[in-house]
Amino acid sequence: MSSDRKILLGVDIGATKTRALLVDENGAVLGFGIAGPGNHESVGWDGLTAALQTALDIACKDAGVGISDILAAGFGIGGLDWDAQEPDTRKAIGKTGLSCPMHLVNDTILGLVAGAPERWGIAVVSGTGCNCWGWNRERTRIGRVTGGGIGMGEGAGATELMAEAVKAVGRAWTKRSPATALTDVFLECTGARDLPDMFEGLMEDRYRLEPCTAPRIFETAAQGDAVAMGLIDWAGTELGEMVVAVTRQLEFQKLEFDVVMIGSMFEAGPVLTDPMRRKVHSEAPRARFIRLACPPVVGAAILAMEQGGFPVGEAERSRLGRETIARI
Repeated sequence: MSSDRKILLGVDIGATKTRALLVDENGAVLGFGIAGPGNHESVGWDGLTAALQTALDIACKDAGVGISDILAAGFGIGGLDWDAQEPDTRKAIGKTGLSCPMHLVNDTILGLVAGAPERWGIAVVSGTGCNCWGWNRERTRIGRVTGGGIGMGEGAGATELMAEAVKAVGRAWTKRSPATALTDVFLECTGARDLPDMFEGLMEDRYRLEPCTAPRIFETAAQGDAVAMGLIDWAGTELGEMVVAVTRQLEFQKLEFDVVMIGSMFEAGPVLTDPMRRKVHSEAPRARFIRLACPPVVGAAILAMEQGGFPVGEAERSRLGRETIARI
């Protein structure tokens, strides 16, 4: 490796995994490392440091460089929701020995930077959970939801969709709402003897219906079950409402802007995205929708390049995406 090559670090720290990506000033991928969860809300600050250290060590070894060679870094951090958390976050990062200039953002922003050609607009996440953040073209204003999920009235990732589906099956059992094929699906998934056993087990935590069960709701809807179809329409509309909320905060209603869709729930396609689009277009008719096609850590690498003072055009962004996908 040429001694004058610049080394930039992008990191995506999430609730399930931590990814570190080393690139040069031209967007070439030099090294990659992966570790376990680093969200301080689930593993604590020491857990964040440990996950980052592991991913960083692997990436540095892969690239043949040391931590001291890194010129600048960009971080997308799950759980970095409030300004008051930034000092503790930087302290946890600093324990790895990383001391270069850094740009820290909530991990939702990474998808926006990686997926939107002009790197501004709104990102909406629907995976295990849900979130929605955005910033304006100049990055002088941020719009966001709380990220608190169903407890804060925000949906819908798989967790929130499953919670609503369990309610629907409960209402069907008690004759408050129409019958649904989801009843048999959930009996199968839990292995319960019958509905009383299932609900008792769910309340006592003997049975659990995890977010990974959410695809069964889409399968049931595809078979024509009205309740399942209604749940998915609810989820899409909820996601649209989050985007609309951020649109209003940023005053994007009359603008042409990108909405980047991130997360496994969007694999369902139009059955979920159509109600979301209708909701958003009712408020912002010029919004454009983009499905994120590369790992969010690409957005962290772009932030690192910007932090280091290197221009990032479409050629660099495309190269980063291609080479990162090839590595991962």
